[in-house]
Amino acid sequence: MDITIVIPLFNEAESLPELHAWIKRVMEANGFSYEVIFVNDGSTDRSWSVIEELHEKNTCVKGIKFRRNYGKSPALFCGFEKAEGNVVITMDADLQDSPDEIPELYRMIMEDGYDLVSGYKQKRYDPLSKTIPTKLFNATARKVSGIKNLHDFNCGLKAYRKEVVKNIEVYGEMHRYIPYLAKNAGFCKIGEKVVHHQARKFGSTKFGGMNRFFNGYLDLVSLWFLSKFGVKPMHMFGFLGSLMFILGFLAVAYIGGAKLFDLVRCVPTVLITDSPYFYLALTLMILGTQLFLTGFLGEMIARNSQERNHYNIERII
Repeated sequence: MDITIVIPLFNEAESLPELHAWIKRVMEANGFSYEVIFVNDGSTDRSWSVIEELHEKNTCVKGIKFRRNYGKSPALFCGFEKAEGNVVITMDADLQDSPDEIPELYRMIMEDGYDLVSGYKQKRYDPLSKTIPTKLFNATARKVSGIKNLHDFNCGLKAYRKEVVKNIEVYGEMHRYIPYLAKNAGFCKIGEKVVHHQARKFGSTKFGGMNRFFNGYLDLVSLWFLSKFGVKPMHMFGFLGSLMFILGFLAVAYIGGAKLFDLVRCVPTVLITDSPYFYLALTLMILGTQLFLTGFLGEMIARNSQERNHYNIERII
């Protein structure tokens, strides 16, 4: 199979028939063998009924229905698991991503040899509450990830070599940083393509600007830590813990030595416990011990929980 298109959606019943017709037209015009996997992320409208109707008319349409809303990353994870195409395309269901971009994205993967190609929406039709946080995210993500050539990490329109989606784990809200996940998995040939961005035709955006701003940075910090110290947490916590404990121990030793020196010279002095420096040093030692133990426990606990990517799927077609 040439192409798998994975489309996460939440309450997009109005957009689905037009999106499907558009995709079908592009696929047939280019002679692609394909499948479209709609992942219904707990929609409360008629989205699933529309997917069933589309499946009856076109067997290339497949669907995954979550019992409740989990989020975009879980939807992509489950879609990637089912994908069979040599190239996997992701796009949003709100008609803001153009299926006309698919042939060129496919060519860049198959002919130019990219592992991942991310769309870049130079001209956007989103509100400022969404575009301003996006610019800040992208600037920070470029700096932290080292992927300097991407302008829009969070663009929903992306193309992947099949091996990429089968070797990365998208969980939580990590869909914003899939290029970073791919790089950490060893897929370093990452490209970008300027794509057309259309104004939303139905409904309203499902993501708030400030929510994206704070959650996005927390996710980026988590991903940075996991990429650097996820396999060996002791390298970070053990080092910091040991450093703090040693500094605290040296401070206590200095305070005790000074007290002993004054006693030997019979010089009047205050009790050690009356000195605020004693408690600061003691706190350093306690915190150092706790950090060291955190790193030790982190080494013993498997990072990948068996339940982390377990989602309650009601039906698959």
